[in-house]
Amino acid sequence: MIQEFHSMRRLPPYVFAEVNSLMARARAAGEDIIDFGMGNPDQPPPRHVIDKLTETLSNPRVHRYSTSRGIPGLRRAVAAYYGRRFGVELDPESEVIVTLGSKEGLANLCQAITSPGDIILVPNPSYPIHAFGFIIAGAAIRSVPVETEPEAFLRHLERAVAHSVPKPSAVVLNFPSNPTARVVDLDFYGAVVDFCRRHGIYVISDLAYAEVYFEGRPPPSILEIPGAREIAVEFTSLSKTYSMPGWRIGFCAGNRKLVRSLSRMKSYLDYGAFTPIQVAATAALNGDQACIEEMRNRYRERRDVLVEGLAAAGWQIPSPPATMFAWVPLPPAFEPMGSLGFAKALLEHAKVAVSPGVGFGEHGEGHLRFALVENRQRIRQACRNIRAFLNDADCAPEALKLAAKG
Repeated sequence: MIQEFHSMRRLPPYVFAEVNSLMARARAAGEDIIDFGMGNPDQPPPRHVIDKLTETLSNPRVHRYSTSRGIPGLRRAVAAYYGRRFGVELDPESEVIVTLGSKEGLANLCQAITSPGDIILVPNPSYPIHAFGFIIAGAAIRSVPVETEPEAFLRHLERAVAHSVPKPSAVVLNFPSNPTARVVDLDFYGAVVDFCRRHGIYVISDLAYAEVYFEGRPPPSILEIPGAREIAVEFTSLSKTYSMPGWRIGFCAGNRKLVRSLSRMKSYLDYGAFTPIQVAATAALNGDQACIEEMRNRYRERRDVLVEGLAAAGWQIPSPPATMFAWVPLPPAFEPMGSLGFAKALLEHAKVAVSPGVGFGEHGEGHLRFALVENRQRIRQACRNIRAFLNDADCAPEALKLAAKG
């Protein structure tokens, strides 16, 4: 019998694929499924960005191979964005690189800096690539639980380092967080930078949702902390900020050694994003930014409709302060089903697709992630469907009925 490939043995079945398969079958049968599963923006990019792409396409020279680390104008635009937004001065030649989306960029960095057996600290729950990018590269993952208070995360971080052999080589951060929507402040980043500098640990920060926030101060960058660039890089993306997920444009900025390592790895793997896309991305960063406030308002309104609609259905959920996601505890009566079981039940009985929390790690069990990618009318309809489901005892498994009686 032919054995399975080693890398495949390290990758468990993708939990989200099961829900997606059920949703596809339901839609093929003609059912109207309201999809909160994937964080896939439903609006187009700003008009001036599309116009720049169209204009650039007519230039015959732009259809050749591009530059793996990004065209100079786009790297300068990223540096300018960091200067405006965070007060951080970056050298576009040595501290900025363009990636094919932040997901692919992070995965390529994992390959560049990881040796088999390295220990990497990853928050749990977290976006899957944060752990599996390193697992694919041969690392061992130590989960750091993400709890309510940042101080708890720091305590878990200290414990993980104290009990890891060999010493961890890197820690991943993601705030505002996908999936939990948690935010942190500069004091948190300062404590992490101080801790990791003392222990010689690199920090890889995913700041994809820097501009998707609703209350309070704008989310900070770890690169604002003095000394952070000695150990840290940060990934950002245009996917959510400018509704450009399919364009696959992201960035990595910060520590020169890590940026240089990623650049070297990419030189073997790709020729960079299509040049017209990079030119249009430059226009996005340098052009009119009114579209960002429009994006925030859109997700804020959808968030409020979802929170209020589920409350009317008897399901109280926390209101996320940032990201395009709501991280929702299971209704107490349905906790025995687990997140995957309840997600399947919502799909079958309420015609609503969500992401089961267990897909983001074992500490995500007991939660669902709702992506705010349907319009307000569809969200209201979803809440009505969910209310009918929650109030219909026949939809609950027999075990839950018995448990309720006991």
